[in-house]
Amino acid sequence: MEEMRRAAAAYYENLPVTNKRYARYIFSSMDKNGDGKIKLKEYSEYLNKDNKTALAHPSLFRALDKNNNGSLDFEEVVVLYYITQSGRALFCKSCHTFLTDVYFSCSQCFFKGDGVSTYEICCDCYGGKKFKHHGGAIFCDNYTLLSRSRRLALQASKEKLSGVLEEIDIEMIEGVANLAVSAGCIIM
Repeated sequence: MEEMRRAAAAYYENLPVTNKRYARYIFSSMDKNGDGKIKLKEYSEYLNKDNKTALAHPSLFRALDKNNNGSLDFEEVVVLYYITQSGRALFCKSCHTFLTDVYFSCSQCFFKGDGVSTYEICCDCYGGKKFKHHGGAIFCDNYTLLSRSRRLALQASKEKLSGVLEEIDIEMIEGVANLAVSAGCIIM
């Protein structure tokens, strides 16, 4: 989780002022009693109200609570903000714990893209064979999948690659635009 905390801090540090304000707004919206601390109940109520029920899982709250004091301060909520904005809200398909660092994914599901899930599992479930997935599944860790994806992208024809990159750019632009709108910013 420390790696994710460092990434979240760097991400937040480089955000535009409007996005930093939005992160503060989220924090204050969660902090119903205004004490500067988010308790599990406030956290769960906020995320369930926003239809982000997967994020309301207590294992994520415990992972975010760096000092184990039973509440989240602003820096700990910045990590949640980073997780939601980056798409890193992944839970083990077997034990349902929040995946913080290295995890394994089914490479067939990842590269075929037929389903919604790439069947992510934690190292403990993978190493202990505590999961059920399709027969002949080949699992790779997230860093290996990233490396293989990069290699495949470099091998793709220029037409296919530019189409994929254009799609990625559009998704990122739409994500930033949606974030700005939800933060009350005007887009021109």
